[in-house]
Amino acid sequence: MRTIELSNHPGDALRLARQRLADASQQDQPEFEEALARHELLVRRARSARDRARSQRRWLTWLRGVLNVRRLRRVAPVPPAGGVVAPSDAEEILRAGITGEQLVATEFGKVLSDDWVLVRGYCNRRGEIDHLLLGPPGLIAIESKHLNATVSCDGDDWHYRKFDRFGNLVEEGPIADRRGRSPSVQLGEPATMLEEFLSSQGGAGGAGDTVSVLRVVLFTHPKSRLGQCQSTSVHVVTSAAALAIQLGDMPPVLAAVHRARLEELIARDQRYHEARRKRPGAAKPPGRRGGTDGARTGRSARSASR
Repeated sequence: MRTIELSNHPGDALRLARQRLADASQQDQPEFEEALARHELLVRRARSARDRARSQRRWLTWLRGVLNVRRLRRVAPVPPAGGVVAPSDAEEILRAGITGEQLVATEFGKVLSDDWVLVRGYCNRRGEIDHLLLGPPGLIAIESKHLNATVSCDGDDWHYRKFDRFGNLVEEGPIADRRGRSPSVQLGEPATMLEEFLSSQGGAGGAGDTVSVLRVVLFTHPKSRLGQCQSTSVHVVTSAAALAIQLGDMPPVLAAVHRARLEELIARDQRYHEARRKRPGAAKPPGRRGGTDGARTGRSARSASR
């Protein structure tokens, strides 16, 4: 299996979050140094008063001085950790997402043959698709979620529930991105837009050919479990390895020449949207059709990512 990385939005976002934390830590350094100087001055004065009381044999005053020095030492300013800052919830979620995406690529690479191409980081105006798998059976769009939880869905309404090792419910809530989209909507919107573009370009062969994209939501955490899922527009699975085997066993419908055409169109569409994001308000190039806007941010509880 070949892998093509069109973009790395989660990785870019994680690097940006780390840089912001490091910048914030550096900005705190002058403040810390000033607070430390004030504190050291207070400690020196307290020691001087303590020692003076001892030399004058004022034992009660000396005892108060001893206690005062100890108290001041306990409230010393805490230095910034030299850029090593506790990760935020957003950073933890990004890390979990990246871990899940890497796991998917690894498992697919073990099973799928050289006839398959894994396209990572495709993004149009309706959002990002974590993985696009292109092979003899067709084109598959995959949204990966790294959740340590039991997942249930009813149509486009998705929820997670997390239990402790004794089976007690400890956390629950909706699964949605920053814009409130459930995984099926989050995947379906950009996948539909991609279908429309590829079909408009005769992507599967000649003019007028319709391209269908199979939609899969894949939960990658080893403790992910499926509860009741009904009336959903996507396939829901919890094993990248099992999904790869199923895909590898599907009958072929796309010849190599058609797969090459689709691969070129996907890359071209990605370039178009990248350029459009960099030049807001730019006119559409001739021959480019279709599109709406959006951006992907996988949202889940921090603890559910563990």
